[in-house]
Amino acid sequence: MTRPIVGITMGDPASIGPEISLKAFQNKEIYEKCRPVLIGDSNVLEKVMEVLPGRRLKLNKIDNIKDAKFEYGIMDVYDMHEVDINKLEFGKVSKMAGNAAFQYVKKVIDLANNHDIDATVTNALNKEAMNLAGHHYAGHTEIYGKFTNTPNYTMMLAHGNLRVVHVSTHVSLRQACDLVKKTRVEKCIKLANKVCKDLGIEKPKVAVAGLNPHAGEDGLFGDEEIKEIRPAVEAMQQEGIDVEGPIPADTVFPKCVGGMYDIVVAMYHDQGHIPVKVIGFQYDEKKKKWNSVAGINVTLGLPIIRTSVDHGTAFDQVLKGTANEVSLENAIDYAIKLAENH
Repeated sequence: MTRPIVGITMGDPASIGPEISLKAFQNKEIYEKCRPVLIGDSNVLEKVMEVLPGRRLKLNKIDNIKDAKFEYGIMDVYDMHEVDINKLEFGKVSKMAGNAAFQYVKKVIDLANNHDIDATVTNALNKEAMNLAGHHYAGHTEIYGKFTNTPNYTMMLAHGNLRVVHVSTHVSLRQACDLVKKTRVEKCIKLANKVCKDLGIEKPKVAVAGLNPHAGEDGLFGDEEIKEIRPAVEAMQQEGIDVEGPIPADTVFPKCVGGMYDIVVAMYHDQGHIPVKVIGFQYDEKKKKWNSVAGINVTLGLPIIRTSVDHGTAFDQVLKGTANEVSLENAIDYAIKLAENH
């Protein structure tokens, strides 16, 4: 099979995105599995390589995917010319950096929509910086929804055996409760089932978490499970999906980690994010560093493939050489798997 072309955004130029991109592109295994190209600004990468000389790579600056070399030791950079390097302040929120990060995302979506690349991977952007630049989106997921004309999509986080799809994400907790509706839960169950098949799982087992403590305890702690979640599960069972729920959230995630289920449908942002990050993120207080920042983010329901790192811009770690590229490498691996089964 021809190795898929994977477009990777540099993320916020003032963040750890440039550093971890350079580190990932130094991994020979990535080139053996795909043809990677970075969408960003070459002058930022050159500056980072000056400060972190151990991360040097030869840059091939292009404005057309056809000009990419896809050779190990060479970083193909779709050069966007968005950053004035003399004005860029690393590790700080800025309008210029926020606009650049947004433009990288828009370009990688355009390249995928035009079939110039097979999958997209995003580094972290800073929402405050992006909004300062006049781009008012809650995050990557909403940008992808807008520029792919996709009304129904959802976020999946994954680390190891634990995969989590979310009924809602970037809304208040009060709003999240109101968004637990039968039709939305049904859509998320369908998306969860499909992504497992796209990853090569022939007969996925889907679990659906409850919203309330003990999944409502038969209405004692809330009736969303009775009115919205259980009817959605039963409707999807009738369509042939192997799905169970609602299951109390305090037990469904360890069951998934242990192999009882292939994926969990969580009801809101933190319900799904916390268990994934407890497993994938490991902080060492003595060394004052993250030993592991693993796990990835996938947007489901889009006509194109999008995976992402599962961490933020980490402005406090910029240009220290300590930023961890594992999440980016994991996101690239997921993009490759999805592209091969697309």
